[in-house]
Amino acid sequence: MSDATAASAQPLDLVCLGEAMVEFNQSRDEPTRYTAGFGGDTSNCAIAAARIGARSGYITQLGDDVFGQQLLGLWRAEGVDTTGVRVVAGADTGVYFVSHGAQGHAFTYRRAGSAASRMAPDDAGFAPCLQQVTRARTLHVSGISQAISAGACTTVFAAIELARAQRARVSYDLNFRPRLWSADAARTVVERTVRLADLFLPSVDEVALLAGVHTPDEVLRWAHGLGAPIVVLKLGAEGCWVSQRSGVTRLPPHRVTPVDATGAGDCFAGTLLARLGAGDDIVAAARAANVAAALSTLGVGAVTPLPRWDQVRAVLADAH
Repeated sequence: MSDATAASAQPLDLVCLGEAMVEFNQSRDEPTRYTAGFGGDTSNCAIAAARIGARSGYITQLGDDVFGQQLLGLWRAEGVDTTGVRVVAGADTGVYFVSHGAQGHAFTYRRAGSAASRMAPDDAGFAPCLQQVTRARTLHVSGISQAISAGACTTVFAAIELARAQRARVSYDLNFRPRLWSADAARTVVERTVRLADLFLPSVDEVALLAGVHTPDEVLRWAHGLGAPIVVLKLGAEGCWVSQRSGVTRLPPHRVTPVDATGAGDCFAGTLLARLGAGDDIVAAARAANVAAALSTLGVGAVTPLPRWDQVRAVLADAH
């Protein structure tokens, strides 16, 4: 049995689907200098989960360019299964730029027509990649995965259908980005996806833009009203709320002095899902995710500062 065949037979705790990109992060001290790195919300989630100890995999398409090769090297170095990754001849890998100002960090994307945006479930070359879902206990997707193209959106729903058919958990991170699609375009897609998800991860700011509700209580009512059974509401520096049938648990943040919050929400999602895969209940998993997300803000970029489980465990132990 080849290494690739052996890898494709191994079960996964988590598989994520979406677009990975190369990141150029602006220096705060020298605004004309950018540091190269990697990003993409669901890719960050897969790496974060792997660092916490999960067996994670990724489904996407990459361009046949140097950036695509770098991303493949990154995932392999991080222990993320790449049997669901396809390299597309003649296509480009997306890139984005992070700038910093008084209002926080801002993103500029160069992803139109990228290889990932060309994903489609009826593409014979991509269909085997999508089958990676059948190996996983949890599928994680996001609103960004849906927003990059109609084909990618269809791919997300196809992946969810595969996951539900085998009774795998479906995790959905809202990650609504108005620069990718309008609230009107997103609303129906989001509402349909929430109804299909077992675990929904919104933030107040995103839901305010999408649905016009502005407080944590309103967001939870909105989400449960759509059919979400469990909602983990991300509140950034204020921690998170876990809402399920038994009630709402409000978890305080782990206080730090942040350097760069890029990818903190993705770290939260990856840690949450990794700990659920390790057997934690949803509240314990969210508590660990709070800590990991805070630690991830202590460095620059979306991937480099992602913590490992021993770092998170040490903070949790000190808190008790």
